[in-house]
Amino acid sequence: MSLNQLIGRIARTVLYEGYPPYHQAGSERRWTFGGVHPEAYGRANEGCPWWTRSQCLIEADQDDTVDVHVRFLHLVSREVAVRRGGEVTPVAELTVDGVRHVAGEEAVEREVAATGLRLGELAGIPEIMEIAVPAGQRAEWLDGDGVLLRGWEALSGRVEVLAEPVRQGVFRLTLSVVNTSPWPGGPRAEAMRHTLVSAHSVLRSDAGRFVSLMDPPAHLRRLAAGCRNIGTWPVLVGAEGERHAMLSSPVILCDYPVELSERLLTS
Repeated sequence: MSLNQLIGRIARTVLYEGYPPYHQAGSERRWTFGGVHPEAYGRANEGCPWWTRSQCLIEADQDDTVDVHVRFLHLVSREVAVRRGGEVTPVAELTVDGVRHVAGEEAVEREVAATGLRLGELAGIPEIMEIAVPAGQRAEWLDGDGVLLRGWEALSGRVEVLAEPVRQGVFRLTLSVVNTSPWPGGPRAEAMRHTLVSAHSVLRSDAGRFVSLMDPPAHLRRLAAGCRNIGTWPVLVGAEGERHAMLSSPVILCDYPVELSERLLTS
């Protein structure tokens, strides 16, 4: 399995299930892990952050580049309906070809990415990536007159990436994710439809080498201790000893999460 595949599978495991698994059957709060909520909702509700920040160190030259990928879930409502006499009528459930379809909630993965960002340029002006997902809906017709109606709310926000030189050949990378989606008020379930659920990021650099925050080398311990992470925690990923990729997730993993990686590699 390539590094890209391994990072992708670990990230998806964190994104959908968390590590360790957190979802229990019958839970009403399935999609709550690592949420970045609308700003207005987050300010009004303690413990519901509307922004996160990842900070880590990278040993690199100013001409070296980094790739940034931010991924999250977007909640989608699912209704079941049938067409009767030219009208589409919602129903609680429908069985088609032996498959039972019920109304409920699911999620789709979204991603914002930027590649080839020069560290020297990030030290002067931060890179800003806009999160802009318009509201939408789509219909999936089943055999016969059944249909699944899916709909989602608009999301807006931004990702900011900044690099600060902290000593010769070392930069401190800061990645912030902010949710500016409108929230007119209402119950928590409505706010979750405007939330970046299980948001996490993947940082990569072909030439640069990221520094472990859990076990930094002696000459970088003070700088590593100065990194401030809010709502997320970056760890090294890939083959043990490699330092070209880092995953920053809403759960605290160890560097090179061996147990998780081996389970994925053999699955």
